[in-house]
Amino acid sequence: MSTDTVTKAAGEPVKPVKPAKPGGLATKTLVLAGLTVFTGLVLAPFLVVLINAFKSSEDYSQGGPLALPSSIYLQGMIDFWNRVEFGEKLWNSFVIAASVAVLAVIISVLNAYAIGIGRLRGRTAFLMFFLLANLLPQEALVYPLYYLSKQFDLYNTRLMVIIILTAIQAAFGTYLLSSVFRDFPPSLLEAAALDGAGKLRTLIRVVVPTSWPTLSVLFTFFFIWTWNEFFLPLIFLIDNDLQTVPLALAVLQGQREVDITTTAASALLGIVPAVLFFLIFQRTLTRGVMSGAVK
Repeated sequence: MSTDTVTKAAGEPVKPVKPAKPGGLATKTLVLAGLTVFTGLVLAPFLVVLINAFKSSEDYSQGGPLALPSSIYLQGMIDFWNRVEFGEKLWNSFVIAASVAVLAVIISVLNAYAIGIGRLRGRTAFLMFFLLANLLPQEALVYPLYYLSKQFDLYNTRLMVIIILTAIQAAFGTYLLSSVFRDFPPSLLEAAALDGAGKLRTLIRVVVPTSWPTLSVLFTFFFIWTWNEFFLPLIFLIDNDLQTVPLALAVLQGQREVDITTTAASALLGIVPAVLFFLIFQRTLTRGVMSGAVK
């Protein structure tokens, strides 16, 4: 019997076990340690904000920013909530962010379907247009959009902010989805055509369900980006009852005396909604990313 091959009783050859690389465990340990340190550096500012959000001013002055609070102090959050009417700001941010995310995804899908799958004539020029729209800074849009909103009597309304941010987000979504739809499986489109499905039905019944992981990722990013938007709402939302969460957080800036604990409490209140939204859609986001990686 040959020494190179070991056989079972049934006569099937058994593959020799490859020895583990001597440096494999050390490399994994080093990578894990590096990721742990990096995660700690990222989470450290949030931890400091969390600690100081539950401190009183006296507790902060005695123990400093890194000491644990002697007792849970919630008055700072309550004062900030009542001062800026934070519940109203949360509702405004949710309405604007959700509306922009839904509308931008719909418009992106329609545009990308025409460019990527419909093979629209001059699609390269359209893609270049959307690429340039993504590179255009928001500051360059303020002047014409301001007078346009005044002309149509939409200035100082949530509708105007929704329209502007939808156009901005849809430009990015169109450029991204066009590249995704360009590689869409032709067999699915041919099967839909054989079943007698028109272009609209193919889009709704075939393209959208197949691309749902990518669309869910796009929706999540659109919502978070719009939620954190500061510059355009600052310009187009003047009334206090129309302003968003980032504008409410800016109320505490620019004053002579700064209450660190109240500022930390306001920062915590501003972070929590976005973090909760991300955690709720974390599985959807992960599936979308992994689906794109598999494809």
